Amino acid sequence: MSPQPAHVRHVAAPLPFMAMTARAGIPGLVLGATLIGFAAIIVRLVDVGPTAVGFWRLAIAVPVLGLARRAWQAADAPAPTPRALGFMLLAGVAFALDLALWHRSIHLTSVANATLMSNLSPVFIALTLHFGFGDRHPPRFWIGLLLALSGAGWLVADSFRISHETAIGDLMAIGTAVFYAVYQLLVSRARRTYRALDVMFYASLAGMLTLLPMTLIAGEKLLPTTLRDVALLLAAGLVVHIGGQGLIAWAQAHVTASFASVTLLVQPVAAAVFAWWLLDEGFGLRQALGALLILAGIVTCRLAMLHAAAAVPAAGKA
Repeated sequence: MSPQPAHVRHVAAPLPFMAMTARAGIPGLVLGATLIGFAAIIVRLVDVGPTAVGFWRLAIAVPVLGLARRAWQAADAPAPTPRALGFMLLAGVAFALDLALWHRSIHLTSVANATLMSNLSPVFIALTLHFGFGDRHPPRFWIGLLLALSGAGWLVADSFRISHETAIGDLMAIGTAVFYAVYQLLVSRARRTYRALDVMFYASLAGMLTLLPMTLIAGEKLLPTTLRDVALLLAAGLVVHIGGQGLIAWAQAHVTASFASVTLLVQPVAAAVFAWWLLDEGFGLRQALGALLILAGIVTCRLAMLHAAAAVPAAGKA
């Protein structure tokens, strides 16, 4: 059997202790989305500005990611070309704008509105790939996407409301979904060739450098003043970003961007469970049914993609 090209080996096993197959992409996405579910809790609890939370999340992650890159440097790792590096940095800027808008939307609209509207990114990703890049999704994929989004709506239905008072926050939450879609598409492109650690490092660095001046211009409180706030920000950088977003970036080499975005709808379920556990917020039958709808949508999308992939070689033989 002939050896794989160097860049393929990196995508399949970015770290020596992570020699996983493509099947691990889905568990990686689910676990990553679950860890990201802590993000909204941290934003609500920590006593710094909303944009500052995003800055610290990335500022704490960047040096750790840089050290990890050096520790697990591989001789055959391809160095990013200027074009690829540009895509990674642009992904970081998009992610910074996603964080800034989302964190601020939580304070300007209801958490339910912010959660639902910021998770519209699968729609933008699927439509962009469908109409912009000619990636045709089977009808069952769209049915699964509709199921998952319906589940997300059902999850927050108790407190979801539309009014002129929440309009600005709602628009910010939709903007969050747009920028996160851009981030996911750029990361998915970069992960075809480059390691998750490299993509995460450059994107996080660009995001950090974008969020710092935004925080200062907005006049937000930047520095934490209690050990509790420091611990929460460390959790944002290490657990949410490196753990959660890092797993998602790793998994994107093994699944399509469209399916990855639908699977990330696990995040509002995790956020609702964590809010029930840590903040004593309600989680009843309606929320449980919403979670089941999201799961059904994800499974439907996965089966649709597998069926479409199996049909390609069959068509070739015919």
